[in-house]
Amino acid sequence: MAGRFEIHRVSDECYRLRLTDSNGNTVAVSPDFKHLGALKDGINALRENAATGVVVDLRQQPLTSG
Repeated sequence: MAGRFEIHRVSDECYRLRLTDSNGNTVAVSPDFKHLGALKDGINALRENAATGVVVDLRQQPLTSG
């Protein structure tokens, strides 16, 4: 079984996306979306970017003090 994109209604005005792996473990949770169409656009963007994204290892970057 493949992972899946789960759409959850957070409130009457918000939706959230949860990406799960094939074992049902949560891989990522989106911020809230006010419109279902925007959430679906987010799914498409995630699919496109995950397939072509570059892995950047930032472990050796010095910590900055704020």
